[in-house]
Amino acid sequence: MYEHFNHQADIGIKGIGSTIDDAFEQAAIGMMAVICNPRTILPEKEVKIFCTAPDEEFLLVDFLNAIIYEMAVRNMLFGKFEVTVKGDCLEAKAWGEKSDPQKHQTAVEVKGATYTELEVKQESGEWTAQCVIDV
Repeated sequence: MYEHFNHQADIGIKGIGSTIDDAFEQAAIGMMAVICNPRTILPEKEVKIFCTAPDEEFLLVDFLNAIIYEMAVRNMLFGKFEVTVKGDCLEAKAWGEKSDPQKHQTAVEVKGATYTELEVKQESGEWTAQCVIDV
């Protein structure tokens, strides 16, 4: 599950899951949902993503920005993610296809994940991973 929340001219995303891995996956899907409907993206090509950061919050921002980088250099959109967080390391697989504005009906361009309202936490057995996305 993911949610969006308003933040001035930008958009907040929050990934929610039973594990930190699930929460990061849902945050990535939430970011993609700002751009287009993730269900319209076919999982034609797999891209691997690796990140390291001093804590889980910085890891979330680095992960989301790595996705944005991959989208830009490969001209792709991603609709499925598999994430593994181990300490200060993240390994992920993202599946997607070439961006097609007519098929995907892209709404906005995501410029980057920010540290604004950045939070990764576990509460009552549920993980949340959130930040604001610059659009």
